[in-house]
Amino acid sequence: MNAPAKNEEFAVKIPDGVYAETVLAVEHYTDRLFRFRMTRPAGFRFRSGEFAMIGLMVGEKPVYRAYSIASPAWDEELEFFSIKVPDGPLTSHLQAIKPGDTVLMRKKPTGTLVLDALTPGKRLYMFSTGTGIAPFASLIRDPETYEKFDEVILTHTCREVAELKYGFDLVEEIRNHEFLSEIVGTKLKHYPTVTREDFSHTGRITDLMENGKLFADLGVPPLDPQTDRGMICGSSEMLKDTKALLEKAGLTEGANSKPAEFVIERAFVG
Repeated sequence: MNAPAKNEEFAVKIPDGVYAETVLAVEHYTDRLFRFRMTRPAGFRFRSGEFAMIGLMVGEKPVYRAYSIASPAWDEELEFFSIKVPDGPLTSHLQAIKPGDTVLMRKKPTGTLVLDALTPGKRLYMFSTGTGIAPFASLIRDPETYEKFDEVILTHTCREVAELKYGFDLVEEIRNHEFLSEIVGTKLKHYPTVTREDFSHTGRITDLMENGKLFADLGVPPLDPQTDRGMICGSSEMLKDTKALLEKAGLTEGANSKPAEFVIERAFVG
C-alpha cells in the first residue's frame, strides 16, 4: 500500500475548487477504527452535524467519500472518525495517513443532521451505530445544542466494547473542557451498548427502545412528539428500523427545508 503523497509532491495536481489540508494527528482505536485531525481552511464554514467530501490523490486521480465532520463548528481544526476497509477505494489509503500528509476536501459541506432541521423540543436523542457517532461528536461539543435542549442523549451501539472508546473519549473531553464542561453540566447522557460482548448495556438500540429498557435505564418517559426530538446516523438497516420506531411514537421526519421531530443522515452507511 502506498502512503498518501506529501503536500509538495502533488501540489500542482490538486483539482480546482478543492482544499488541500495537512494532517495534524492520527489515533487508531482498533484494527477497524481511527480518527484524525487536520488543518481547517481559513474560509471554510459549516454547521455542526454536517458532512464534507474528503479524499486523497490515488495515483493521478482524487478519490472522495462523504465524511461527517466530527469537530464542532467553533473548532480551529477539523476532525474525522473513520472505519478501515482493507480494499476500500479511499479508506484502504486513508488509514495509512500520518501527520504532515495531505487530505483533500471539497468546499461545500451539507447534511440533514443539523439543529436547524428540528423543531423546538425538550429532549434530543442522537441514535448512532459505529462511525455514525461522528456527526454527534460535533453536535455534543457545540454550545448551541445545549441552548436548544434541556437533555441530550447520545446512544452509541457497536459490536465490541473496544469500538466504543471514541465515544467515551468525547464525553471525557467535554467533562474536562474549560468552557464546555460548564455549559453541558448534567445535560448530556451517554448510553453505549454492544451486541457481541458482555457489557453493562447489551443489544441493538432498537430492541432496547422497543422493550423499554433504554428509557428505564435513563429514567425518562417513552418517546413523545411533544417533547422529544431525534437524529439518526448508522447502518442502512439501523436507519430504517429506528425511523420506524420514531414514526410509531408519533414523530415526523424533517429536513433543512421543513423542520420536524427527527432527521436522518442518508449519506452515511457503515
